Amino acid sequence: MSRPQTTRKFEIIKTATEFIFSVGYSKTSPQMIAKKMNMSTGNITHYFPSKEHLLCTIVEMLCEFQWRMFEDSTEKGFGSIGSICMEMMTVATGCEQSEIARDFFSAVFESEMCRNYLRANHVKRYKQIFAKECEGWTDQDFNQAELMAMGLQYSTVAASDADVPLKDKISSALDKVLYIYQVDEETRKREIDKVMHLDYQSMSKQVIDSFIAFVNKTSNDALNEMKETIRKRERAKNKNLERGKVI
Repeated sequence: MSRPQTTRKFEIIKTATEFIFSVGYSKTSPQMIAKKMNMSTGNITHYFPSKEHLLCTIVEMLCEFQWRMFEDSTEKGFGSIGSICMEMMTVATGCEQSEIARDFFSAVFESEMCRNYLRANHVKRYKQIFAKECEGWTDQDFNQAELMAMGLQYSTVAASDADVPLKDKISSALDKVLYIYQVDEETRKREIDKVMHLDYQSMSKQVIDSFIAFVNKTSNDALNEMKETIRKRERAKNKNLERGKVI
């Protein structure tokens, strides 16, 4: 009996993730994945027409995973702005620690498909998070702001010959991103200082390791359940914002 399509699809994702975070995205090929799974390359392309499609699917899962971590961090005393800083900080640190992580995130930012997904995902979130600071902004305003913010985040991921300490590079990029969204100077300094005093090097490794573990045990039902939990939290936040409250 053949396996259900959703099961086969997630087996491909799991195998691809294993390769991507062990040998690197650039060195991972559909042929490698097919050989590991004892299937033809055609079976891979049936679910993912290109390597970029597979990358974008993994990025989507990573965003859902980070969004859950983002929600958890707000429950542990970090505000929404601080949680954004944590996300950017862990990605930049991961790329500094590991060329495999840099290879992955560089591929993400260089992929038009992934950039389009990230832009839409970030705009949706930032409309909620910066609703007060960016009151009166249009969809076009948020999209333009995200284009600039994404460029700044990519600058923390890309390899550079400049001899700039990691902490200074991350702090500067975070300050500029928050400035784009009209966060006042006092708040920017407070949130960035709070995040930079964390053990961000250990946290970065933990995020990647936790995501790999998540992929290894996830299923289509589990992913849909997580998305529904996030949507419920978003609806609850929107209701409270409409009442003039902030969670």
